[in-house]
Amino acid sequence: MAVPSVESLRVSEIKDPGVLFERYNTDEIRQIERKVRGEIEQKKEELRQMVGERYRDLIDAADTIREMRQCSESVVQSIQDMNLYGQKLKQGKNNAQTVSKQESQWQWQEKFYTMASQIKLLLEIPERIWSAMEASQYLQATQLYLLCCHLHSLLQLESAIGQHYSPVLARFPILVRQVATAGHFRSAILLDSKSLLRGRAVSDQAIAEALVSTMLLEDSSPRQALADFLLARKASIHQLLNQPQHGAGIKAQVCSLVELLVTTLFQAYAVFYLPPDSSPKLGEGALSCGMLFSTLESVTSTGKGRRVLQEEMSTGSVFKYLPSSISEFQPALRTLAQPIQREQLRDTLQQWIDMCKEDICRGVSSLLVYVKSLKALAAIRDAVWELLSTDSISQHWNTICQHLLERPLPVWDDFLQQLFLQRLQAITKEETEAISAVSTQLLTSALKDLEEQTIQSPPPSSGATYNRGAQYEADVASFLWSEAPGDLLADSAWVSVAQREHQHQQCSGLAMKTQALTPCVQSFCSSLDSKLRARLEDLQHYLPSQDKGSDTNSITVSNSGPAKGPTTSAFDRFKDAAAVEETLRMDCLACISHILSFIRSELAVGSPDPAPGAARLSAVLFVARLCQSMGELCPNLRQCILGKEGKSEPVAKGTPRQGRKLGKAKAALEVSPAQAKWASLKEELFACSMEAYRIWSAALSKVLADKFATELHAESAGAILKTATNWEELEIQEEAESGSSVTSKIRLPVQPSWFVQSLLFQLCLEVNRVGGHALPRPTLQELLKACLDQALHHYQALVQHVHNKDCALPMTQNRALQLLFDLRYLSSTLGTRLEEGKSSRSHQDPRVQQVCDWLESFIDPFDLDVFTPPLNVYLNRLSQRTSVLLGLLAGTEKQFVPRSSSVGSQEPYNILPLASSQIRFGLLPLSMSNLRKAKSATRGADTTRPLRF
Repeated sequence: MAVPSVESLRVSEIKDPGVLFERYNTDEIRQIERKVRGEIEQKKEELRQMVGERYRDLIDAADTIREMRQCSESVVQSIQDMNLYGQKLKQGKNNAQTVSKQESQWQWQEKFYTMASQIKLLLEIPERIWSAMEASQYLQATQLYLLCCHLHSLLQLESAIGQHYSPVLARFPILVRQVATAGHFRSAILLDSKSLLRGRAVSDQAIAEALVSTMLLEDSSPRQALADFLLARKASIHQLLNQPQHGAGIKAQVCSLVELLVTTLFQAYAVFYLPPDSSPKLGEGALSCGMLFSTLESVTSTGKGRRVLQEEMSTGSVFKYLPSSISEFQPALRTLAQPIQREQLRDTLQQWIDMCKEDICRGVSSLLVYVKSLKALAAIRDAVWELLSTDSISQHWNTICQHLLERPLPVWDDFLQQLFLQRLQAITKEETEAISAVSTQLLTSALKDLEEQTIQSPPPSSGATYNRGAQYEADVASFLWSEAPGDLLADSAWVSVAQREHQHQQCSGLAMKTQALTPCVQSFCSSLDSKLRARLEDLQHYLPSQDKGSDTNSITVSNSGPAKGPTTSAFDRFKDAAAVEETLRMDCLACISHILSFIRSELAVGSPDPAPGAARLSAVLFVARLCQSMGELCPNLRQCILGKEGKSEPVAKGTPRQGRKLGKAKAALEVSPAQAKWASLKEELFACSMEAYRIWSAALSKVLADKFATELHAESAGAILKTATNWEELEIQEEAESGSSVTSKIRLPVQPSWFVQSLLFQLCLEVNRVGGHALPRPTLQELLKACLDQALHHYQALVQHVHNKDCALPMTQNRALQLLFDLRYLSSTLGTRLEEGKSSRSHQDPRVQQVCDWLESFIDPFDLDVFTPPLNVYLNRLSQRTSVLLGLLAGTEKQFVPRSSSVGSQEPYNILPLASSQIRFGLLPLSMSNLRKAKSATRGADTTRPLRF
């Protein structure tokens, strides 16, 4: 398309300036600009010429129009004057009649205006009523409704029945609909007013106005208004209790219930209570009261109250034509509103509180079922405490309760405390029952694993099905001599024993091995302790912390200035702390009692068996160790039972004997019930442990004694020779009758028979296999006594057998010597341990002496006198030699005897250096108290002494 030249381009064709810059160069664009500016100036000049030429014509036209208007107005005025003059001429004769007619016309017009203003007000009232109801101004809506009813009666609108309509309705049909609409206002206002009474976040003035509205509409008394108010609040309580909210919403529901209850009494005081005439005037910070009667008086009293149409009449609108009965309208009650007597108010409120108490207790109990932890329960309690401790409630609550009820009303104590305590008891019982159920399941599983492991007995390399924990239960020695990464604590290299806490020492693997506590026992106690710790941690939320203590109801006043925060405590949150601790204590005792009952039932199942198998004995020993160590490995069990006393008890320092003395002295002075229950539980655990150990010791002694009896009652010469051991030949010098010295040789036993050694060695193996160093001392003594009793029983059976001459071989002197040596060695090894201030002869079984006398009867008396001294020496030497070998059977007090008489002996012996403290070769060191005693007893002696044997 060809581009037009600059000369032929017209200004009207320029639409987009950007196109010019695309088509033309700079000079051409400047030429176009000059052309456009020239045309602009030309148009301006044409406009000036046109206005100058037409302006004179416009002025002439305006003057002509003004003259025409003046002329027409003068013509109209002349015609009106002529008309008036003609009318005056016609009405000159009837002047009096005309005046009377005008007066009647004005009266009719005034009536019309009055009627019109009433109809106008009647048409506006429904809209005003709806606006007032939307703004929750139910008293204003009630006044307007009553005014509407008054208008109906004045206009005779209510007489329209059937086909007979009033004259006003006949002339104004729109009022028919207004009359029908006004009939629904009463029920709507009553419904909304009563629904307002249910709200807890409603002001006192709004409550009073809603009650006055109800009284005006129903023509009721203040007592009926009080009943309506309390029934509405009772319905609100039911609505709160029936809300489908659980979990986190329960706290909000309970707090809403408490707030509604407290707010109801506050508003009952503010609305219905009238102080007696003789009461002193309230201060500035006091609450207002009697608002129902003051509001009712301001609405109904003539001359004093505020009129319904006071604002409309002041505006000077069409409503100035309203009659005085409407402009001065005020509602009125048919009966006089008498104030409520204090006794009636008190009785009515007390009856309402009693009814609500039943509903609240039943509803809150059903809500608290969904609370599953004490932490959540404590959170709800603390929320209620914070609500009741606010200044707006706590400052006036006691005063209001005293005026209304003539007594204090502790909301928490009367309504909720017992419910929360019952729920706490239920939660604690459920949790402890679950702990006991899980613990019994763990015990059942552990006992089953022990039986299966003992029956299968797989080697360590058998595969993944091998249970090392069950093997450790069957053979504790393998656990004691095994090494594990947790034997020593990680900080043992740089933290001294004195700085390390007792609990950390107990947690080390080496500490567990010193007490022969196997992994199964540790695992069970750890599981039980962790569950009890969880219970304790959950319970601590409901108990006062150690730093802040329990709340009190006393008022705290600061000397330096006003106190910050709530100055009073609504109630003591931790008043039932003792009952809470007692609940946990009793439930934990019941839990442990259930576990012990299960353990006793398991022990009773195997107790009738005279010779239980190895699997059964492993389970019995596991139970014994478990009961023995449960009190130590479960520190939280002690804390659950002792409660606050468990934390406040000081740790006893010093030697164990000093600690026991201090403990006995303190117990003698004062023993609390919790400490007594803890001591009783420990005794019950110890008794159950001893019962299990008794089953094991009885079974073990019977098995070993049966093997011992088989060898003892051997009747063949080969069997007797098979059990014989080493005899030594001893030269003795005797003086003949002639006075010369005679040397003779005698042979005496220096070792017990093989079956005696086997009995003692097997017994030592079994004791060490189950961790003999951790066995209770009474159990070990009972085991040794049972073995000795069984041996003596079989020796007596042998005596009876020989007396009856049923023995195939006669009792020779050498056999009697060997049996005598065996019996005295057994008696010295298995006999009762020596005690301070008592000799061994006072503890010797008389049966031992009887059997010894019977065996000595088979030895020549002269030979017996010669044999007795060296035989005693051999017995002492054998006891020294086997003291280390037999270990726990001999005991520390029987391993070392005075050796001063044997220092100068010429008998061949070995020398074994021992420390001056006479420490035996045991697996564990002796206590420091024994070391101190030994050092004090051997002070001044040589560092090492030879042991001869």
